[in-house]
Amino acid sequence: MTVQPQPSAGENLSDQLLKSVDALLDQAGIRENRSLIERILLSGLRLGTDGTRRLDLKITAVALEEMRDAFRLFEPYTDVPKVTVFGSARTSPSDPSYRQAHELATALARDGWMVVTGAGPGIMEAASTGAGPGRALGVSIRLPFEEEPNAAIAAASRVTMKYFFIRKLMLVKESRGFVCLPGGFGTLDETFELLTLQQTGKAEPMPIVLLDPPGVGFWEGLRRFVDDTLVPAGVISRDDLDRVLVTDSVAEAAREITGFWRNYDSLRWVGSRLVLRLNAAPSDAEIDGLNERFGELLATGRIERTEPLRPEREDGDALNLARIVLVPDGHRVGRLHRLIRALNELPSAPAVATPPLMPPSPG
Repeated sequence: MTVQPQPSAGENLSDQLLKSVDALLDQAGIRENRSLIERILLSGLRLGTDGTRRLDLKITAVALEEMRDAFRLFEPYTDVPKVTVFGSARTSPSDPSYRQAHELATALARDGWMVVTGAGPGIMEAASTGAGPGRALGVSIRLPFEEEPNAAIAAASRVTMKYFFIRKLMLVKESRGFVCLPGGFGTLDETFELLTLQQTGKAEPMPIVLLDPPGVGFWEGLRRFVDDTLVPAGVISRDDLDRVLVTDSVAEAAREITGFWRNYDSLRWVGSRLVLRLNAAPSDAEIDGLNERFGELLATGRIERTEPLRPEREDGDALNLARIVLVPDGHRVGRLHRLIRALNELPSAPAVATPPLMPPSPG
């Protein structure tokens, strides 16, 4: 027998209570994003009138408090591109992966990037130290053993989380690139979270690098498992790992992170049409070349240059950028990373990468 959910006694709050919430917002002087703050308050009230269990209320309260702490940590650095580095907390300073993380963070910080880590020891410490003072941010986790915040990140540049799911959200939502070095269950969890967000379209395309120590093949083993087991089993598409660069070169990893933003800026769906915003408009010949190479990506029509579409104009959405528009085949969206890389390699693309500053939150 199917149990039908019963309407909540607190779903319809009284007019008087709604007026009280409105008055509270007035008293707090909240004007900007007022409707969203009202939704948060009303959800809290409904949790109370629903008779929600105490443990569920504690989870909700802690999650909201920790998100606020993380938002405040990142807010001063909205105008700085960020890369998140994942890897094992158990990696020693003598390990080649430790040195790679340090060198990569140093190179990216030199190019103007900030480095975000889980603020723990091992790979996280290496990346934080490589980034240097003022270029490292951390989102640590409270554990009963093993992981303590590393000293390379100032206390004012990190926050501490109780829940992994909030920590993972904050390690992902602010960054414009990701590098995963060898690690255990936690690192693999974070890596597959990135891959899942990309595969399902819940996050915009981003550069993801799986950085192997020379001669070890840690991530090459994952690639073989994907090719030999997952693809033949039909549980993923053959091109799902095309979104990822597997390399043992620090220089190549850095180029992948920065070069992804050489021409590509962002995307937006307008109905069935996908708009890709670019730093430079392709020529007619380049558009023809893109259609020849990526025609199979399309459900109908051609890849075309376009002015901002009406919804973009109405929202004032990146109107200064060039753009192309296409209607992609939903079963071939996995090839979108290839198209972005092709756009970045066009002769018309700028020589210097300019990553967008604040990415949309993964949802």
